[in-house]
Amino acid sequence: MDIFFSALVIFFVVVDPAGLIPIYIGLVRGFDRRAKRLIALRSTGVSTAVIVFFAYFGQYVLDHLSIGIPAFRVSGGALLFWIAFEMLFDRRNDRKEKVADEARTIQEAHDVAVFPLAIPLIAGPGAITSTLLLMARYGTSLIGQVEVLAAACAIIGGTAVLFLFADMLSRLLGRTLIQTVSRVLGIVLAALAAQTMLDGLVAIWPPH
Repeated sequence: MDIFFSALVIFFVVVDPAGLIPIYIGLVRGFDRRAKRLIALRSTGVSTAVIVFFAYFGQYVLDHLSIGIPAFRVSGGALLFWIAFEMLFDRRNDRKEKVADEARTIQEAHDVAVFPLAIPLIAGPGAITSTLLLMARYGTSLIGQVEVLAAACAIIGGTAVLFLFADMLSRLLGRTLIQTVSRVLGIVLAALAAQTMLDGLVAIWPPH
């Protein structure tokens, strides 16, 4: 269960379900209740499929491109650190809102369930990078694979529930609380990113 809870924290931080609530509300504004429910379920379903794909075929892609896991850990850790920086200084929400605004101008959001909700807001670079790193670390056993994917599915499933009750949650939580949680998670993600980069550097240059 240690693997599950470790992966759960990482996915919770990089997906940031609470931070997605106001973005989701903005994207589905004007849709009826049935359409909102369809968008919530379809977006989380597509993002789950993306995560599972990278969990099992991401290593093949890396091998085909001749990219080693240590190098990916360093670059992935740097990417996660940048996401943490954005969260701490509130740049991540600004970027998400910009993506949402741009999407509304392209054929009525060009099926918002897939873009930008599923990709890149839920199954974005942070979630995909985390999946590859976690599967490289724990995916050598079937139990490890199950726990990593179970953690990802738990967070995405929770995101679906938040989307379904987004209007009510937005009124209850308020923007201030959502921003506070996002900043706290940014600190946690920065520490996880630093550890990931250190693991990659140690693998490349092992201590003597």
